Amino acid sequence: MKQSEAELIGIYLNDHLAGATAGAALAHRIAGSHGQVADQATRQRLAAEINADRRALLEIMALLGVPVRHYKTAAAWLGERAGRLKFNGRLRSRSPLSSLEELELLRLGVEGKAAGWRTLRELAATDPRLSPARLDDLLTRARDQSDQLEALRVAAAQHLISPVQ
Repeated sequence: MKQSEAELIGIYLNDHLAGATAGAALAHRIAGSHGQVADQATRQRLAAEINADRRALLEIMALLGVPVRHYKTAAAWLGERAGRLKFNGRLRSRSPLSSLEELELLRLGVEGKAAGWRTLRELAATDPRLSPARLDDLLTRARDQSDQLEALRVAAAQHLISPVQ
């Protein structure tokens, strides 16, 4: 049986919502757990923006009449929590690798989010319920987030390679 376009878009958007749920939780953790005080304001702003982007996705889903599949968001939330248990060479404390790996993972998530906004932007050409201007703004913000995360990632890598004594 062939699935309808609406069903496929619903699956697609719920998959992105699951990713956004995990990404927002990771961004919140990064905002509070990384040690570079100079970057704290940037990390906190990124976490707030990523959370706002998740809300924007929920609004778009409501506009399109796409129901939220809570089992997917719950699984993503649990997956993010389980990801904290990774073996990182330390039993009781954060590994210096944790910051670098978390920033890399979050940047990958933001790139995926940008791909989702681009897909919706294409859909906006034929669906008047979607605002091309709003999607352009979300896409621009995702690009900015990716650039900022890359700068934080480079700084974390440099700190790892030549730690301050």
